[in-house]
Amino acid sequence: MIPNHARFIEAIKEKNKVSVRFYSKADGGVLDRICAPMDYGPGGGFPDGLNRYWLWDYSSNTGTHTLGLVPQQIVDLQVLGEVFDPAQLDVRPPQWSIPRDWSSPSHFTEAPTGAPAPFTVAARTVGGPGATAHNLTRQQEMKS
Repeated sequence: MIPNHARFIEAIKEKNKVSVRFYSKADGGVLDRICAPMDYGPGGGFPDGLNRYWLWDYSSNTGTHTLGLVPQQIVDLQVLGEVFDPAQLDVRPPQWSIPRDWSSPSHFTEAPTGAPAPFTVAARTVGGPGATAHNLTRQQEMKS
């Protein structure tokens, strides 16, 4: 875990954006991003089972906004005073690792039983030992 782990968890619950400085192996250096903290825990189809800091990168231009960072990648993380709206993140996992009181985004609807529509959420990794790019498939019906 990072030194500011408790603050990261608080930022999830309070819906505060964070400023994160992290090492990106793909870019060969340190990057600074303003993100929405989404979760902390395993996931994203990584076979290593490591806990990651899951963030929504507002400035991403790679087609996915999801960052999954292992603690060793994070150089610094600061909680900002700016609030984010979870409904704008356009992502809803089957279950969060960190409990929070986020309302379900209004643009999602529950699929009828037995008839979920598949779609792909791409998550990008930005480095670290054994990290690879991958796609995360989720079942969800989106309101048209």
